[in-house]
Amino acid sequence: IMGEKNNHVGIKGRLAGYFNAPIRLGFLLILVDLIIYFIDWPSGLVLTCFLIVYFAIVVTLYLNNRTILTGELVSFATEYGQIQRRLLRDLTIPYAILDDTGRVIWSNLAFERVTHKDKSYRKGIQTIFPTLTRDTLPLQQTGNDVSLEFEGSYYLAHMTQIPLDEMAENSDIIDAAGFSFIYMDDYDEALESIEDVRRSLLIALIDRKVNKYIASVDGICEKIENDKYFVVLRKKSLQQIRDNHFDLLTDVKTVNIGNEMAITVSIGIGMQGLSYAQNYEFARSAVDLALGRGGDQAVIKTPDNTIYYGGKTQQVEKSTRVKARVKAQALKEIIASKDRVFIMGHRIPDPDSFGAAIGIYRICKTLNKESHIVLNEINNTLKPVVSMFQNNKDYEKDLFVTSTQALDLPAENAALVVVDVNKPSITECPELLKKVSSIIVLDHHRAGTEVIENATLSYVEAYASSTCEMVSELLQYIGETVHVRQEEADSMYGGIVVDTNNFNSKTGVRTFEAAAFLRRNGADVTRVRKLFREDVDEYKAKADAVSQAEIYRGAYAISICTAEGCQSPTVIGAQAANELLNIKGVKASFVLTEYQNQIFVSARSIDEVNVQVIMERLGGGGHMNIAGCQMEDVTVAEAIGTLKRTIDEMIADGEIS
Repeated sequence: IMGEKNNHVGIKGRLAGYFNAPIRLGFLLILVDLIIYFIDWPSGLVLTCFLIVYFAIVVTLYLNNRTILTGELVSFATEYGQIQRRLLRDLTIPYAILDDTGRVIWSNLAFERVTHKDKSYRKGIQTIFPTLTRDTLPLQQTGNDVSLEFEGSYYLAHMTQIPLDEMAENSDIIDAAGFSFIYMDDYDEALESIEDVRRSLLIALIDRKVNKYIASVDGICEKIENDKYFVVLRKKSLQQIRDNHFDLLTDVKTVNIGNEMAITVSIGIGMQGLSYAQNYEFARSAVDLALGRGGDQAVIKTPDNTIYYGGKTQQVEKSTRVKARVKAQALKEIIASKDRVFIMGHRIPDPDSFGAAIGIYRICKTLNKESHIVLNEINNTLKPVVSMFQNNKDYEKDLFVTSTQALDLPAENAALVVVDVNKPSITECPELLKKVSSIIVLDHHRAGTEVIENATLSYVEAYASSTCEMVSELLQYIGETVHVRQEEADSMYGGIVVDTNNFNSKTGVRTFEAAAFLRRNGADVTRVRKLFREDVDEYKAKADAVSQAEIYRGAYAISICTAEGCQSPTVIGAQAANELLNIKGVKASFVLTEYQNQIFVSARSIDEVNVQVIMERLGGGGHMNIAGCQMEDVTVAEAIGTLKRTIDEMIADGEIS
């Protein structure tokens, strides 16, 4: 057994007793020698001399051969383990190991012969056996049997859960090793901000920073692309990096040789997997999460958890539209190959979600494809916008469908476009995600732990002000003559106005360019303003929430929005949170609204506090400046107490100021 405190292999159990037998026998001879001294001392003296020589030989052999013996034992154990692996690999019964999501991570030859998949196949088991869904995986170690049919043959699938911690106890190597990817954020933009002659120096300085940092924690670092590094670390090195709060994130920002843009990096780490391959996949997934959340942060992914560090830098808006053009072309190809398109946003839709859905509808109509927008609850804020399309002869009667109606429609050759959300549980119809095989995700929120998996096309840009901004750009690059109607332009323009708080928050050059495109297509500023006017009860409720705000720790405004009698209390709560930022000294605002047996928290900030990481602690998410969460089975007072404790803990840990 390899110990962590001493670095040698110890021999234990019966085997240890066998090797120590000569020494124990020597002590028995000493007892016999003492007895002989009482009978005949000359004979005892002779035996004493023999014992001295005997012990000298035994101890010498024991010390000299110990390393050889243990080495032979290790070799035997290794060969025995390889034999076990080979026997399992050649077993005539089809055998596979899955992770907790149902993805195949190892299979034997018999399994590969039956399924016609090679050993590198790493997709979900349901892609081979549709009846083996995630719901059929056993939740306990007792196992689960499922009958299934495959290619005319019938099988009984026996599935047993193997706890990862038990495997880790028997696998020091896997448990002690972690893989990491380090990506430089906005690499091309950073190089363009300095003179050509200094670019090589900037790259060299970043390389030195990264390599020196990894070497200081006894890791291995290899540059795999101009802006990407692959790192292998030991478990204790990972813990050291975590204890230092990933100070590499701060260290690389100090490199400045005249570049206008500070260099930032994203770090993804995978660990505690069943194999090196799984740790590698965890690391790739983690760095994708870090990039999707805006970069300048580290993400650690394990089989049971995903942990975030950093993320305090506002993501820089990209000046190039190349990515938008590429995504538009991909979107066009997918939709053109389908018979029907479903479009849906998040639950309790807002103007940005609805406007983006309308923009996608226009793309579908341009490509002559039948499309439906999934819409369940329509709140007061959205009613004036939706009314422009209902009972309008220019639009189909089944343009808007409920979740039940959408699930009843055929989906064999359909696509599903999800807008303004990338968390499956809060979409309008989560069941539709399972029914439709081709999924497209368009969103401007930072990705969290729960994301829509297996998306055919994913376009998530945290720098964008709104999803309506992104869809407006896609409309310009769809490659066809797109005729955006006045109602549609108003809807998308309204989505941008609401999400940017009248162009005051998260607004970039491309935001105004998108707004200009919509204005050219008939959007009217005055008409949009009238669409989003509040009634008197909503205005009073918002004013009441602002007036009762508590300034916690001198910088955090916390208030309650009762909004009794109002149809959209959560929207009023969000608006109140925006208003609280106008108070001097307030770094962040939090407004709690009780609605549908839940506590909705709207969090806002300007630039000093990352409210996204606060909301993630409470099970939510969002942007650095705009975030929220939903809390169940708690009272408003308990929710405020939890929020205050979270703020206290994060201030103590240095995560917020």
